[in-house]
Amino acid sequence: MNTMQWMALDDGPALERLLGQWRQNHPGCGVLALLPEAERERLGVLQAACRDAGLALAGGIFPALIRDGRFSPEGVWLIRLDHGLHFRLVSGLDGTDAPSRLIDALATLIPESPPSEATPTLCLLFDAMLGHIGSLMDQLYLNFADRVRYTGANAGSESFAPMHCLFDERRCIGNGALCVLLTPSVEARLDHGYPIPSETMLASSTEGNCITSIDWQPAYAVYRQLIAEHYGVSVTHDNFYSLACHFPFGVMQADGSVIVRIPVAIRDDDALYCVGEVPANRLLVVLRAPDPVDNDCIARLSAHCAASGKDTLLFYCAGRRLHMGEGALDELATLARSGCNPLGGALSLGEIGNIQADGYPMFHNAALVSLAVSET
Repeated sequence: MNTMQWMALDDGPALERLLGQWRQNHPGCGVLALLPEAERERLGVLQAACRDAGLALAGGIFPALIRDGRFSPEGVWLIRLDHGLHFRLVSGLDGTDAPSRLIDALATLIPESPPSEATPTLCLLFDAMLGHIGSLMDQLYLNFADRVRYTGANAGSESFAPMHCLFDERRCIGNGALCVLLTPSVEARLDHGYPIPSETMLASSTEGNCITSIDWQPAYAVYRQLIAEHYGVSVTHDNFYSLACHFPFGVMQADGSVIVRIPVAIRDDDALYCVGEVPANRLLVVLRAPDPVDNDCIARLSAHCAASGKDTLLFYCAGRRLHMGEGALDELATLARSGCNPLGGALSLGEIGNIQADGYPMFHNAALVSLAVSET
C-alpha cells in the first residue's frame, strides 16, 4: 500500500477503513494531511476519524490539491509517516516575539545529533499571511544550522484572505506554523528554473514585504515603465495581479542565484506588495518565467523523482500556475512521466528550501518542492 493516499471526505466508511488498516499494519504511525480550501468545512470529519482510529494528525489547508496530473478542489491527501508524527503546531507568530516562540517550540523537537548521524528533514508549513517568513527562516538557521534539512511551503487561501489553515487532530490555527520532523530517508528538492537577465535595479527602500522605492523612485512607476519598455506590456492598477505574475522580481544573492518574489498588489503610496520579504538595498532583476515544457527545473526534479523510487509529495506555487496557465499541467505531466507514482500534493503560496545542495534555506516564490516521502 502506498505511503500517500487520496481520499474523498464524503466517504466516511472508506476513510475509516484506511485509517484502521494503517494503524493495524503500521503501529505507531501518524498522518500528515493536505486539505484543499474548498473542503475546509470538512476538516472536523478528518479530525474525528483520526481521533477514533487513535492516529496522530497534522496538516495544512491549501488553495487546491495536485491529483491525477491536475489541480483539484476535492478530497484530502493523507501521507502515512511510519516512524510516527513528530511535530509542533505553533500559533501567535504574527507578534514581535515570533522568533523566540518558534525557536522555543522547536528546541524540544530537533535532536542534538552528532555530525556522523544522518540528518533529519524539518518540513515547515507556514500560514501565508505571515509577513516575515524569510526572517523566521534566518532565525531558525542561526539557531539550528545544519542539525536538520529544511523544506516546506505556505498554506492558506489564494485570495490572501486570512484563514485558519494549520491543524492537528483537535485544533486549527492561523498566523502560525506546523513543523514536522521527518526521517533522514525523506529527500527534498526545490527549484524554479527562472533565467537571470543582466539588467539590475536597486531596492532602495523596503518595508518587510513591500518595495517602496526602486532606484530611489516610486516602485510601481519604475516597474510599470520597465515592463512597458522591455516587454511591450501595459501594467495598470486594474490588471496588475493578473499580469505581475508573468514578470516577478528576482532578488540577487551573493552566490549569483535569485530568490523569486511575486508582486501581488499596489499600495496606495505606489509601493509594491510581494509574497515574501525583500531586504533593502538588494539588487533586483525582473524575470520572465521559464518555458513550461523545456526548462532545466523540471528536468532536474524529474531526475530526482526517478532516482528516488518513492512516493512524491509536490508543492507547486500558485503564482507559477497563474503564469503558466495550461503549461502548469504540462509540468505536472512531465514529472509524472519520470516515474513518480503517485504524484500528489498541493498548490502552495510560497516555498521553503535551498536551490543548491547544502545551501542556505530560504523562502521562495514561483518554485516547486518535491519530497520523496516513503519512510520505510
